[in-house]
Parts: sequence; C-alpha cells; structure tokens
Amino acid sequence: MKKKSLLLVSLLILGLLVTSCGSDGDKDLSDSGKYNVVTTTTLVGDLVKNIGQDHINVKSLMGPGVDPHMYNASAGDVSLMHEADMVIYNGLNLEGKMGEVFENLRNRDKLILAIGNEIDKAELLEWPEYPGNYDPHIWFDVENWKTAALGVTEVLKELDPENSEDFDRNLEAHLAELDELIQYIEDRKEELPEEKRVLVTAHDAFNYFGNAYGFKVKGLQGINTSTEAATSDVRNLANYIVENEIKAIFIESSVPRKSIEALQEAVKAQGFHVEIGGELYSDSTGDVGTPAETYIGTFKENIDTIVDALK
Repeated sequence: MKKKSLLLVSLLILGLLVTSCGSDGDKDLSDSGKYNVVTTTTLVGDLVKNIGQDHINVKSLMGPGVDPHMYNASAGDVSLMHEADMVIYNGLNLEGKMGEVFENLRNRDKLILAIGNEIDKAELLEWPEYPGNYDPHIWFDVENWKTAALGVTEVLKELDPENSEDFDRNLEAHLAELDELIQYIEDRKEELPEEKRVLVTAHDAFNYFGNAYGFKVKGLQGINTSTEAATSDVRNLANYIVENEIKAIFIESSVPRKSIEALQEAVKAQGFHVEIGGELYSDSTGDVGTPAETYIGTFKENIDTIVDALK
C-alpha cells in the first residue's frame, strides 16, 4: 500500500514538473499540433502567415483600422503573449504604449522578434527632430518588407526547425509576390506626371512610400497620431495645396478624418477646391473578406486610390 502511495506521489510530482517545463518561455505545441505566434498589427500578422502557413497559428492583437500608436494592451493581450510560443511585432516604437510589455517578455526569455530591427539602419528614415529615432512605417517600402520576411523566416526556423525547408520555400514564393507588387506600384505610378506625385495625408505614415516611389509626401500631423495638428500647420499646408494646385488629399483608415476635413475647409477659404481623394490604409490592412485584407492587397488599394484621385 505504501509503495502504491509513493508511486502516486511520484507521478504527481513528475506531472507538475512537465507542466512547469512547458510554461512561459519554452517552446510548446498547441492542441492543434501547431506553434502559437502572437503578432501586434494585421500587417505583421499577414507577413508571418505567409511564411509560416499551415505550420503555425497566428493571432494578431490589433484588428483592421486600429491605430498602433495609441493601442494599450489589455490584460487578455498580455496573457496571450505570455502563453504564446513566440511574439512578433513591428518595433521602432510603432506600438509605443507596449514597450514595457515587450521588455517583460524578453526578461522571461520569451522568443520575440521586432522586425524593425531586421532593417539596416542605412535603410531607415531618421526623424531630424528626434536624432536616433526612426520612422516605424517600414512596410511602405516593399524592399523593407522583403527584408522583414527574411527575419521572420529565420525566427520561425528557430522555433520549428523540423519545417525549415517549408519556411524557406514559403519565403521564396512570397518574395516573388512582393517583387510583382513593386512592379505594379511602378506601373501605376507612371500614369502620373512627376508634378502630380504629391501625397497629402493625415499623419507622417507615408515617408517610406514617397522615398521609394518618387512622391512628395506631406503629413498634417506628425508621426504619432496622439499629437494634434496646430492651426499654423493647417494654414501652412493649405497654402501649399493652393500654390501647387493639388487636386486631392487623403484620409486614413486608422486616423480620425476631422483633421483632413479641417484642411479641406482651410483650402476652400482661400477660394480653391481640393477633393478628398479617398481613404488610405496607413497602419493596418483592410477588413477581412475584402481585397485589402492582406499586405499586398492593401498596398494595391492604396496606390490605385492615390493615382486615380491625382490624375
């Protein structure tokens, strides 16, 4: 009887040890037989899905149209990240209010990747007013996103070495798709004469786009959507629109439209009419079930909206 009791106690202790070894910080398969990866934005989530495909479960904390600059992680979000096998986020302070959460994950040896760190600093756009700080909207240069795809592939191979060959094949296929996207952007851009390639939006999200594809970009607000555009900013940008006879300005899916509407009114007060050319996806993809639910679809929708409105 004593031997049976000792055996039962030993089994219970062993079970506890196994459970603790599979807890936070260790790699563990979910009930589906796949690793669980948590991402922050839908853009990052789409990239991870393209590389991981059937071998991983991907959960994005932020849905379409959510502003990552202003996002506060809920208790449920924090729990999901702690329980995940890996966390992948944009970085470069895009998710500005989640810094402490990411630091805590690192301290607990969670497998974590900030894809902004994968981009060579020579390819990043530094803010003149904030030396040493970089524009986080790296996805608007597709070459940057290709580099990010390489980083995601390597960390997935670290998580799941058995499927490394599949990840490499998925990477190769996705890079080809991204090259096709670059060609699509270039072809559509050529429909506009150079003097019409001026993009006016709500906040400074499109500088990589302008730098890569030859557009002048004017953002009414700064990089962080928590800042309010000053009256002088509205006035100065309205003057620029009138002087250059810009045909259209654009609202953004993750930023309230009131600032762009105020800009339109300021232009109207000077006797010039500027159209609101449409809504651009800035910090997230489009809604699920629409052509813009993926990164590639989002970018195509954006360039189509821009070119069609500025023609």
